[in-house]
Amino acid sequence: MSISSTDTSMLRLLQLSSVSLPVGGYAFSQGLEYAIDSNWVSDEAQIQQWLQMQLSQSIAQLELPILRLCMQTLIEGKPSELEQYNALVLASRESKELRLTDTAMGEALARVLRNQGIELHFKPAEQISFVVMFAVAAQHWKISYATAALGFCWSWLENQVSAATKLVPLGQTQAQRLLGTLQPAILEAINSAEDIPADEVGACLPALAIASALHETQYSRLFRS
Repeated sequence: MSISSTDTSMLRLLQLSSVSLPVGGYAFSQGLEYAIDSNWVSDEAQIQQWLQMQLSQSIAQLELPILRLCMQTLIEGKPSELEQYNALVLASRESKELRLTDTAMGEALARVLRNQGIELHFKPAEQISFVVMFAVAAQHWKISYATAALGFCWSWLENQVSAATKLVPLGQTQAQRLLGTLQPAILEAINSAEDIPADEVGACLPALAIASALHETQYSRLFRS
Protein backbone atom coordinates (compact mmCIF):
# COMPACT_ATOMS: atom_id res chain seq x y z
CA MET A 1 0.00 0.00 0.00
CA SER A 2 1.38 3.44 -0.94
CA ILE A 3 0.73 6.49 1.25
CA SER A 4 -0.03 9.70 -0.64
CA SER A 5 0.56 13.29 0.49
CA THR A 6 -3.21 13.58 0.92
CA ASP A 7 -3.19 10.64 3.32
CA THR A 8 -0.36 12.26 5.28
CA SER A 9 -2.29 15.53 5.56
CA MET A 10 -5.36 13.65 6.76
CA LEU A 11 -3.33 11.89 9.43
CA ARG A 12 -1.97 15.26 10.59
CA LEU A 13 -5.52 16.63 10.70
CA LEU A 14 -6.57 13.72 12.90
CA GLN A 15 -3.62 14.47 15.16
CA LEU A 16 -4.58 18.18 15.37
CA SER A 17 -8.25 17.39 16.05
CA SER A 18 -7.73 14.54 18.49
CA VAL A 19 -8.96 14.86 22.07
CA SER A 20 -5.59 13.38 23.06
CA LEU A 21 -3.76 16.45 21.73
CA PRO A 22 -2.40 18.02 24.94
CA VAL A 23 -3.95 21.47 24.65
CA GLY A 24 -6.43 21.23 27.52
CA GLY A 25 -9.66 21.86 25.63
CA TYR A 26 -11.45 19.35 27.88
CA ALA A 27 -10.80 21.63 30.90
CA PHE A 28 -13.03 24.48 29.67
CA SER A 29 -16.80 24.60 29.26
CA GLN A 30 -16.88 28.07 27.61
CA GLY A 31 -19.87 29.24 29.63
CA LEU A 32 -21.81 25.99 29.29
CA GLU A 33 -21.34 25.03 32.95
CA TYR A 34 -22.99 28.23 34.18
CA ALA A 35 -25.79 27.92 31.60
CA ILE A 36 -26.60 24.42 32.82
CA ASP A 37 -26.22 25.30 36.52
CA SER A 38 -28.65 28.20 36.01
CA ASN A 39 -31.09 25.99 34.08
CA TRP A 40 -30.77 28.03 30.89
CA VAL A 41 -30.19 24.71 29.14
CA SER A 42 -31.21 21.44 30.73
CA ASP A 43 -31.69 18.69 28.15
CA GLU A 44 -30.42 17.33 24.86
CA ALA A 45 -32.63 19.54 22.68
CA GLN A 46 -31.56 22.71 24.46
CA ILE A 47 -27.88 21.72 24.31
CA GLN A 48 -28.30 21.23 20.57
CA GLN A 49 -29.77 24.74 20.21
CA TRP A 50 -26.99 26.24 22.38
CA LEU A 51 -24.22 24.64 20.31
CA GLN A 52 -25.89 25.22 16.96
CA MET A 53 -26.21 28.93 17.75
CA GLN A 54 -22.50 29.12 18.57
CA LEU A 55 -21.57 27.36 15.34
CA SER A 56 -23.61 29.73 13.17
CA GLN A 57 -23.14 33.00 15.07
CA SER A 58 -19.67 32.65 16.60
CA ILE A 59 -17.52 29.93 15.03
CA ALA A 60 -18.69 30.83 11.51
CA GLN A 61 -18.27 34.57 12.08
CA LEU A 62 -14.98 34.67 14.01
CA GLU A 63 -12.88 31.51 14.31
CA LEU A 64 -13.32 30.12 10.81
CA PRO A 65 -12.67 33.41 8.98
CA ILE A 66 -9.56 33.91 11.15
CA LEU A 67 -8.43 30.37 10.31
CA ARG A 68 -8.89 31.03 6.59
CA LEU A 69 -7.21 34.45 6.66
CA CYS A 70 -4.21 33.16 8.63
CA MET A 71 -3.69 30.24 6.29
CA GLN A 72 -3.97 32.55 3.27
CA THR A 73 -1.46 34.94 4.82
CA LEU A 74 1.04 32.09 5.19
CA ILE A 75 0.43 30.91 1.61
CA GLU A 76 1.19 34.44 0.40
CA GLY A 77 4.40 34.56 2.42
CA LYS A 78 3.27 37.32 4.78
CA PRO A 79 3.67 35.78 8.26
CA SER A 80 3.97 39.23 9.89
CA GLU A 81 0.24 39.71 9.25
CA LEU A 82 -0.53 36.87 11.66
CA GLU A 83 -0.05 39.31 14.53
CA GLN A 84 -2.96 41.51 13.46
CA TYR A 85 -5.28 38.51 13.14
CA ASN A 86 -4.11 37.21 16.51
CA ALA A 87 -4.83 40.61 18.08
CA LEU A 88 -8.27 40.70 16.42
CA VAL A 89 -9.41 37.32 17.68
CA LEU A 90 -8.14 37.95 21.23
CA ALA A 91 -9.84 41.36 21.30
CA SER A 92 -13.08 39.64 20.30
CA ARG A 93 -13.15 37.50 23.46
CA GLU A 94 -15.90 38.98 25.59
CA SER A 95 -14.86 37.68 29.00
CA LYS A 96 -11.63 37.01 30.84
CA GLU A 97 -12.51 33.30 30.86
CA LEU A 98 -13.08 33.08 27.10
CA ARG A 99 -9.76 34.83 26.50
CA LEU A 100 -8.04 32.44 28.93
CA THR A 101 -9.56 29.46 27.12
CA ASP A 102 -8.17 30.71 23.82
CA THR A 103 -4.69 31.69 25.01
CA ALA A 104 -4.16 28.69 27.29
CA MET A 105 -5.00 26.30 24.46
CA GLY A 106 -2.99 28.39 22.02
CA GLU A 107 0.10 28.36 24.22
CA ALA A 108 -0.26 24.61 24.77
CA LEU A 109 -0.49 23.95 21.03
CA ALA A 110 2.50 26.27 20.46
CA ARG A 111 4.58 24.13 22.84
CA VAL A 112 3.61 20.98 20.93
CA LEU A 113 4.50 22.57 17.59
CA ARG A 114 7.79 24.06 18.81
CA ASN A 115 8.74 20.62 20.09
CA GLN A 116 8.34 19.35 16.52
CA GLY A 117 10.51 22.12 15.08
CA ILE A 118 7.71 24.08 13.42
CA GLU A 119 8.26 27.82 12.95
CA LEU A 120 5.45 29.68 14.73
CA HIS A 121 6.21 33.32 13.78
CA PHE A 122 5.56 34.41 17.39
CA LYS A 123 7.88 34.98 20.34
CA PRO A 124 7.57 32.43 23.20
CA ALA A 125 6.26 35.06 25.65
CA GLU A 126 3.42 36.26 23.40
CA GLN A 127 -0.20 35.33 24.02
CA ILE A 128 -1.37 33.35 21.02
CA SER A 129 -4.87 32.36 20.00
CA PHE A 130 -5.55 28.66 19.54
CA VAL A 131 -7.15 29.20 16.13
CA VAL A 132 -4.05 31.08 14.90
CA MET A 133 -1.79 28.24 16.03
CA PHE A 134 -4.17 25.76 14.42
CA ALA A 135 -3.79 27.68 11.15
CA VAL A 136 0.02 27.63 11.42
CA ALA A 137 0.02 23.87 12.00
CA ALA A 138 -2.49 23.20 9.20
CA GLN A 139 -0.52 25.24 6.69
CA HIS A 140 2.79 23.68 7.72
CA TRP A 141 1.33 20.20 7.23
CA LYS A 142 -0.29 21.21 3.91
CA ILE A 143 -3.84 20.66 5.08
CA SER A 144 -6.35 22.56 2.94
CA TYR A 145 -8.45 25.27 4.59
CA ALA A 146 -11.74 23.40 4.09
CA THR A 147 -10.31 20.26 5.65
CA ALA A 148 -8.68 22.19 8.51
CA ALA A 149 -11.99 23.95 9.18
CA LEU A 150 -13.73 20.58 9.50
CA GLY A 151 -11.12 19.42 12.00
CA PHE A 152 -11.27 22.64 14.00
CA CYS A 153 -15.07 22.56 14.26
CA TRP A 154 -15.10 18.88 15.15
CA SER A 155 -12.55 19.39 17.92
CA TRP A 156 -14.61 22.25 19.38
CA LEU A 157 -17.89 20.33 19.12
CA GLU A 158 -16.49 17.16 20.66
CA ASN A 159 -15.19 19.10 23.67
CA GLN A 160 -18.50 20.88 24.16
CA VAL A 161 -20.57 17.70 23.90
CA SER A 162 -18.17 16.02 26.32
CA ALA A 163 -18.74 18.87 28.78
CA ALA A 164 -22.52 18.57 28.36
CA THR A 165 -22.29 14.81 28.95
CA LYS A 166 -20.79 15.48 32.37
CA LEU A 167 -22.95 18.47 33.31
CA VAL A 168 -26.54 17.78 32.21
CA PRO A 169 -25.77 14.84 32.44
CA LEU A 170 -26.26 13.11 29.11
CA GLY A 171 -25.82 9.43 28.34
CA GLN A 172 -23.26 8.29 25.80
CA THR A 173 -26.01 7.44 23.31
CA GLN A 174 -27.45 10.96 23.61
CA ALA A 175 -23.96 12.43 23.17
CA GLN A 176 -23.41 10.44 19.99
CA ARG A 177 -26.83 11.51 18.69
CA LEU A 178 -25.91 15.15 19.37
CA LEU A 179 -22.63 14.79 17.49
CA GLY A 180 -24.48 13.31 14.52
CA THR A 181 -27.30 15.87 14.59
CA LEU A 182 -24.90 18.82 14.66
CA GLN A 183 -22.65 17.67 11.80
CA PRO A 184 -24.74 19.51 9.15
CA ALA A 185 -24.38 22.68 11.24
CA ILE A 186 -20.59 22.34 10.93
CA LEU A 187 -20.85 22.25 7.14
CA GLU A 188 -23.20 25.25 7.16
CA ALA A 189 -20.78 27.19 9.37
CA ILE A 190 -17.86 26.47 7.03
CA ASN A 191 -19.89 27.57 4.01
CA SER A 192 -20.99 30.77 5.79
CA ALA A 193 -17.40 31.65 6.71
CA GLU A 194 -16.05 31.20 3.19
CA ASP A 195 -16.48 34.78 1.97
CA ILE A 196 -16.29 36.86 5.17
CA PRO A 197 -13.62 39.58 4.65
CA ALA A 198 -11.21 40.67 7.39
CA ASP A 199 -13.12 43.89 8.12
CA GLU A 200 -16.33 41.95 8.81
CA VAL A 201 -14.87 39.37 11.17
CA GLY A 202 -16.50 39.36 14.60
CA ALA A 203 -19.17 37.72 16.72
CA CYS A 204 -21.51 38.75 19.51
CA LEU A 205 -23.43 36.28 21.66
CA PRO A 206 -24.40 38.21 24.81
CA ALA A 207 -25.78 35.23 26.74
CA LEU A 208 -22.59 33.26 26.12
CA ALA A 209 -20.47 36.20 27.31
CA ILE A 210 -22.62 36.61 30.43
CA ALA A 211 -22.52 32.88 31.19
CA SER A 212 -18.74 32.83 30.83
CA ALA A 213 -18.25 35.94 33.00
CA LEU A 214 -20.52 34.60 35.74
CA HIS A 215 -18.83 31.22 35.62
CA GLU A 216 -15.65 32.98 36.80
CA THR A 217 -17.22 33.38 40.26
CA GLN A 218 -19.53 30.36 40.28
CA TYR A 219 -19.39 28.71 43.70
CA SER A 220 -18.93 25.12 42.55
CA ARG A 221 -17.22 24.27 39.24
CA LEU A 222 -16.06 21.19 37.39
CA PHE A 223 -14.42 23.22 34.64
CA ARG A 224 -11.55 25.68 34.67
CA SER A 225 -12.06 29.43 34.95
